[in-house]
Amino acid sequence: MIGLTRPALLTDLAEGAFAGPISGSLTPRRIGAEVEFIPVDSLTGRRCAIEADGVTSSLPFLRRFGGTQGWQEGRTPKGTPCFSLPLGGTLTFEPGGQIEYSSPPCRSASGLLTLLRRVVLPLRAAASGEGIELLALGIDPLNSVDGAPLLIDAKRYQRMAEYLARRGPAGALMMRQTAALQVSLDFDDEPWLRWRVLNAAAPYITATFANSPIYAGETTGYQSARAEVWRRVDPARTGLPYDERQPVEAYLEFALHAPAILFPAVDGAHRSFGEWLSQADPTLDEWRDHLSTLFPEVRPRGHLELRSADSIEPEWYAAPLALTCGMLYDPRSLRAADDLLGTPDAGLLDRAGRLGLHDPAIARTANDLFALALAGCRGLGSGYFQPSDLDQAIEYFDRYTRRGRAPADEVIESAIAA
Repeated sequence: MIGLTRPALLTDLAEGAFAGPISGSLTPRRIGAEVEFIPVDSLTGRRCAIEADGVTSSLPFLRRFGGTQGWQEGRTPKGTPCFSLPLGGTLTFEPGGQIEYSSPPCRSASGLLTLLRRVVLPLRAAASGEGIELLALGIDPLNSVDGAPLLIDAKRYQRMAEYLARRGPAGALMMRQTAALQVSLDFDDEPWLRWRVLNAAAPYITATFANSPIYAGETTGYQSARAEVWRRVDPARTGLPYDERQPVEAYLEFALHAPAILFPAVDGAHRSFGEWLSQADPTLDEWRDHLSTLFPEVRPRGHLELRSADSIEPEWYAAPLALTCGMLYDPRSLRAADDLLGTPDAGLLDRAGRLGLHDPAIARTANDLFALALAGCRGLGSGYFQPSDLDQAIEYFDRYTRRGRAPADEVIESAIAA
């Protein structure tokens, strides 16, 4: 059997990661989201176990609550508990016990918002009633990493933890103590322009939705400590792997140069996937598993997965959806965003996480970007983004972005007042 080749991997990326399924093209402008929460004991602030005697645990609660909602419990490919929801989507656990709801692709932004509200609001209310607070913040503000152990012992997470630990403490924080809001959008008929604009917008998304200024009870000096943690995790698998002339080829090089952490270490070190390709015979499944260990700000997965926003309160979900779909899905706003943002600049990621909208240049561009995205939402029509939902996004824009602020500022102010 002939092994994988670089041309074969390039074709796999072009036809898989960078191209949506035919079913997607029949329903353009789909949108989905993944929202994550950090579960803590409401009285002590200690991190919840997934399932353990004598301590507050999230899985028994989810089973009780899910039983009243028609949820179906199953197992992920990693062997961890998960729940399929009758409204659509799944509820799963991250390595530190963070809870993630992943929606299905929806036909409109307002459809997605309706779904998120119907799932998230009752879930958080019921959890609170059982002594569990589901924190909507980018990083655990209460516990150190020692108070947030790795709770899932799947081989993938074990190998990832071992590899990242050699690079420093950021890997443990990332896996066990961070939470994000990720938005998924289709490539549709403007794949390369959308790829360019979303990569260029990533730092401004980070700054606009920064919500993690406190870690383990102390201010961090960052508007988004979550973003800073990701900067330190492993530059070989994060950031903005973008190239104007050859976007798929650039992503292939990014993937080939990244250490293959799901493969065994050789002489105490992990070889890149490119080395394995030249010296062994990896399979297509192993290649695709390797792709899942790459964490750029925008990840191609047959759709565009934007990973730059901290977890935020559900009352503000309309804002990141309006910013992303208004910017990408309205043709005029897409081209206006391209003119505004220009070529993606990875150097902005550090400033965005550290200073957020307190950086005047970032604040000006973020303000202009949000304004054109809101115009784009209006262009998409009320059937895609209902006026009441758009009003919620505008309220966020007026309360935060136009004033050079983000939720992180209110988190700090509340901590000072307390």
